[in-house]
Amino acid sequence: MQPIIKVKDLYYSYKDRHKTVEAIRGIDLEVNEGEIFGFIGPNGAGKTTTIKLLLGILIPQTKDITICSRSVTDPEARRKVGYMPETANYYRYLTPIELLTIYGKVSGVDTKTLKTRIDQLIEQVDLENDAMRLMGTFSKGMMQKVSFAQALVNDPDLLILDEPTGGLDPVARMKMRSVILRLKAEGKTVFFSSHELSEVELICDRIGLLAKGKIVSIGAVNDVLGGKASGQSLERYFLEKIGENT
Repeated sequence: MQPIIKVKDLYYSYKDRHKTVEAIRGIDLEVNEGEIFGFIGPNGAGKTTTIKLLLGILIPQTKDITICSRSVTDPEARRKVGYMPETANYYRYLTPIELLTIYGKVSGVDTKTLKTRIDQLIEQVDLENDAMRLMGTFSKGMMQKVSFAQALVNDPDLLILDEPTGGLDPVARMKMRSVILRLKAEGKTVFFSSHELSEVELICDRIGLLAKGKIVSIGAVNDVLGGKASGQSLERYFLEKIGENT
C-alpha cells in the first residue's frame, strides 16, 4: 500500500517575542492510501500546525514532506486534497449553493459536473432545506456541514479534516461518520484531527498521538489499545500517554 502522506523529520519553529518556540519537533509520519487516520493530542500539541504544514500554508524547516508523491507546494498535489478547517469562516452573505459553486469553479470542476456534485453534497450533509439561505443565519453546526461539503467539492483523493464534528449534534455526527466511511469504501484517504476520541475510536484504522510537537504513539487502533479483550478505551490510553509525556 502506497503512502499518500509522507513526512520525514518534520520541524517547525517560530519566534514569540524574544524566544524561539519549537512547535513541531521531528515528526516522522506515513498515511496510506484508503485508510482513515486519526491525529490526536491535547491543546497546543501541534495538530493544527502539522495540518497547515501538510497543506503548504506554513513552510517547514525541512523539504521531505510529500502529498500524493509530490511536494506540498506542487499545484497537482493541492488539486488532490480537500481541506475542512477547524473554524468555518466563510463569507456569510453567500448561500451554501453559491459558496460551493465558487469553490468548485476555483478547483476547475466543469459546470455540468459541478451542479450534479453540489446537489449530491447538499443532500449528504443534510442541508436541502437551507441550501438557498444566507450563511449569516447559520448555527455553528450548520456551518460545519457547509465546510464539510466544501472539502468534498473537488472530489479529492485525500481529505484533511480539522475538528470536523465540533458543533454537530449526535445525529449530524452519525451522518458525517457514515459519509467518511463511504469515502473510505470508495478508496479515499481521510486524515483528521479531533478531540472527540469516541469518534476516532469508532472509525479510524490507525491513530497518531501528538504531545509537545512529537508523535509519542502511532499504530492501528486495536494494536494500540491491546485488542478488544483488553477493555482499554482510547480516552484512558490518551490520558496515560499524555501523563507520561508531560
